[in-house]
Amino acid sequence: MSKLLWFLNFDNSKKPDIDLTPELLNELSRFRFPFVIVQIFLIIGTLGYLALEDYTIIEAFFQASYTFTNTGFGALKEDQFSPITIIFTTILMLIGAATITLSVAVVVNVIMGGKLISIIKEIKMINKIARLKNHYVIFYHNEFSIQLAEQFLQAQIPFVVIDPNEDFEKEAVKYKYPYYINDDPHLLDTILKAHLSSAKGVVIFSKNLTENIALIVSIRIYEKELRRHSYNIISIANSNEEISRLNKIGANYIISPTNLTAQRISSIIIQPGSENIIEHFMSKKENSLSLEEVVVPKYSWLVLKKLKEAHLREVTKATVIGIEQKDGKYISMPTGDTLITSECKLLIIGNSSHIRQTKRIIMKKEKPEELKYVWYYPA
Repeated sequence: MSKLLWFLNFDNSKKPDIDLTPELLNELSRFRFPFVIVQIFLIIGTLGYLALEDYTIIEAFFQASYTFTNTGFGALKEDQFSPITIIFTTILMLIGAATITLSVAVVVNVIMGGKLISIIKEIKMINKIARLKNHYVIFYHNEFSIQLAEQFLQAQIPFVVIDPNEDFEKEAVKYKYPYYINDDPHLLDTILKAHLSSAKGVVIFSKNLTENIALIVSIRIYEKELRRHSYNIISIANSNEEISRLNKIGANYIISPTNLTAQRISSIIIQPGSENIIEHFMSKKENSLSLEEVVVPKYSWLVLKKLKEAHLREVTKATVIGIEQKDGKYISMPTGDTLITSECKLLIIGNSSHIRQTKRIIMKKEKPEELKYVWYYPA
């Protein structure tokens, strides 16, 4: 079961990075005044009946309770009350009616205000988010996040969407976001609610360059405070100048919607049909293909080995279509004799299971047993 939960990126042992209990208690403290008033007058009523009538303490408490709440009369021989007891009972009934009216008003005000309910819902959400690991945090809800969320759901990639707009919760439900935070993305508390400490990376979809820069800087600072490996930061930009600026402050990948649109239109015009073929294979659920970049770690058994020694095509059916060296040199369509260097990036094509198996082989410190009995046959 533990392995299954790990595979599903779900961990019950994790606690939220932020505790909202103080906020909850602060909201519940609004019930304190009417509650205390009720207790005080019940005590006064009980002591009064003990002094005025020949009651036991239980009878006095019972008399005070149903008199104060105006729920009954006549159970304990009230027809024999002295004039002083009758006056005391009348005052207690009037005070009880006023206190109950006040208490109902406070309760209605707290509930109708919505803050208490929203805090309870938020606590429930961040407890669910705390069980995630290797997830992505998406900043801002817009047309880009809607499309990305759909792809993430299909690929079973966990993600949390953050947006400050008041109507975001309705939008999150509409677009079936499993995890979301309705708060200001620039606040540290918001980052803690999204459990960024266990995230794999972030995607920033703000159309405002200043907001993108501020978030990237905040995430890099938070990353250093945690002393963890670098987050994979993906952002969008509207111009080449914005791309350059975001690159300088630490974004790993910057996507320009305008450039992508132009490239696709150009591809359709220059090479008609190529786009349709790619989309056909990428969108077929029964045989979907994915492109993924995998970094070869320093400890990998594959370092300083030839590509053909990995037998990826024979064993995993995945294909390496490009290699980016650590110095930035790119090798397109590498041959079997291409040398794999430390921390180079392999661009791999295949379906999700093929790529998963390929990663497992690459991450091994020792050559996997199954590869020792595979022979390479040159094309």
